[in-house]
This record gives sequence, C-alpha cells and structure tokens, in this order.
Amino acid sequence: MFGFLCSKRLPLLKTRTIQLGFLHQNDFFTVKSFSSLKLSDSTQQKEHSFTVSYLINSCGLSPQSAILALQRVHFENPEKPDSVLNLLKENGFTKTHISKLVRLCPQLLVSDIEKTLLPKIEFFRSKGASSSDLPMILSSNPLLLARSLNNYIIPSYDFLKSLLLVDHKVLTTFKRSSLVDIANNMVPNISLLRQLGVPHSVICSFVMNNPRIAFNKHTRFVEAVNKVKEMGFDPLKTAFVIAIHVVSIIKQPIPESKLELYKRWGWSKDIALLAFKRQPHCMLLSEEKITKAMDFFVNKMGCSGADIARYPLVLSFSLEKRIIPRCSVFQILLAKGLLKNDLSPSTFLKYSERYFLEKFVIKFQDDIPQLLDVYRGKTNLLEIGS
Repeated sequence: MFGFLCSKRLPLLKTRTIQLGFLHQNDFFTVKSFSSLKLSDSTQQKEHSFTVSYLINSCGLSPQSAILALQRVHFENPEKPDSVLNLLKENGFTKTHISKLVRLCPQLLVSDIEKTLLPKIEFFRSKGASSSDLPMILSSNPLLLARSLNNYIIPSYDFLKSLLLVDHKVLTTFKRSSLVDIANNMVPNISLLRQLGVPHSVICSFVMNNPRIAFNKHTRFVEAVNKVKEMGFDPLKTAFVIAIHVVSIIKQPIPESKLELYKRWGWSKDIALLAFKRQPHCMLLSEEKITKAMDFFVNKMGCSGADIARYPLVLSFSLEKRIIPRCSVFQILLAKGLLKNDLSPSTFLKYSERYFLEKFVIKFQDDIPQLLDVYRGKTNLLEIGS
C-alpha cells in the first residue's frame, strides 16, 4: 500500500482559494487547494492545517509542496512523524535530505519504524553504508523505503554484488540508480552485454556510471544496442557502451540539429559519424558549448573542422579552465621554438593536470619565467614578447 501511494498520480483537480494561518510570524498565506480535500468539515480542516504546518516547519517543504503532499499523507499529532524524523537525523540525514525525501514520498512520515524503515536502514548499514552514503542512497531514491526488503532490495543488491564484487561499488550504484525490474530488465540487459562479448570490466563501469541506462526497460535497451551494432561499434571497446548511453538518451545517433551545427564547421555526415564513433558524447554537448569550442579551435588556433573530428573529446573540455589556458601555453612554446610544429593542440589537452604542468610548464620555466602565470591567467599572452 505504501509503495502504491508513493507512486500514484494526483487526480485532476478543481481549485478554490482557502486561507491558512499557520505560517511563521503569523503570516497569512493564500494557496490553491482542491475540492477533493473536502475541507468543509472543521475537524478535517484542522487536521489538514496541522499536517501542512508540520510539513513546512519541520520538514522544510514549500507551502505549495506541503499542500500537494496532503493528497498522500495527513496526521493529527506529531508523535509518529517526529519519531521518523529523529530516526533519519540519527542516521545522517540533513534538512536538505529530509525535505527532498518527504517531498517525494511524504507517506514515510507515518511509516512503521520497526517494520518498514529501520530494517532497510540497518541492511545498508550492514553493507558498509556510511552516514553520508545512506542519505544519498535513500533521498535519491525514496521509493526504496516503500519496496520489500526481502523481495526487492536484497535480490537487487545480491545481483549487483555478483557483478561488481565489492560492496562499495554496489552502494555507489544504488546512489545513482532508480527502481528497476530485476527479472525483466536488470538481469536480461546484463546478460545481453555478456552475450555480445562486452568485457566484464566495461560492463561494471557502465553499470556504476550509468545504472539508469544499464537497467532501462529491456525492449528499449535492445533497441539501443541494435542501433549501436548497426553503426559498427566494437563490443570489445568501451565506446560500445558509451554509444548505448548516448543513443538511449537522444534516440538517434546524430540528431539533425547537431548535424547541421557541425556542418557549419566543415563536417560532412560521414565525418560526424566518424566523430561519434570515436567519442559518442560529442552528440550530447549543447549547441552553445559546441559553437564556442569550435570557434576557438578554428578561428583562434587555426585548426580545421576535420582536425577536431579526429579527436572530438576536446569539445567536451572546459573552454575557460582547460582549453584556453593550455592553448595559451602551447602558442608561447610554439612561438619560442620549444615545441615541434607538427604537434596538435589536442595532443596535450588530453593529458592529466599533473602531467601537463610537468611536461609543458615547469620544464620550460627557466626559458619563460612567466609561463606559469600565463597558464593561471595572471599574465596576458600578448605581454610576453617573442
């Protein structure tokens, strides 16, 4: 019953105006209520007024969210809700966590602590969930508190443990996942990847980083996999599951709007497809980000659109924090004859921060003392003479 109430949709509502005088500092708040609440009865109206006041003052809900929550929960006194909130606070839940949890599933305030809430909290605790892990897991997915521990949570956990092998990886996946159908989605999706020869390490990374996609409805998952296979992606490579992720989101590998945008920078459809196969995430970037990055590389750095297509990952880097600082260093070193002319900017954009500093900044500081300041944006490129 609890799970059903959490997920049922609100009915179509007629609105009428009522006044609730329960807010802080005796403020009067005019809200829209609903004919289905039937507040004509004074006792019921008092009960609803107390519930809304509690949701606002003790749980941090906005007045609007509190009114909507009345469709799913109400209580006459704070005894049970106080006990629930105390349990959550004792287990590391902040005001923000509690507000999100109650807003998404207000019925938990009247849940049976001993039978419904505590066993699930203790289960995750037994698996090593810390005071920071537990709130993240449950506030991100409050319906876990409504599902059966023995019939849903434990089987899901056991399946993930058989795949990921260690508890902290399973807990990380729970933080990022939504409720899934174990038998009809989770198990067959992983089985399909195994049948295609996707390496175990790649499957594990995919599940941990994109559990919502990995445990998508099986028919949709199969459709995405088939599209990726038709495009020639190799199941043995990580790009295969990345492409599944992208295709699951945008439905088609190269949206027309993105293709038209890339065409402005000299990409044909074949080049765009090649870029997608090398870095599928390039099709998830916003048009603004693509435009700014391409403008910089083509008009400021003199790269061609084809150059970028050969290493499209550079489009996803931060223009201000990575691309401009590193390219500024690159231009100085090139002008001073300290780098080979055939070195592409994309070559050193991919390096880690530590390696880049050691290889391209610290190494040349005796020759160019201002190089670190240029990299940090403290010295303008034009201030360094040739």
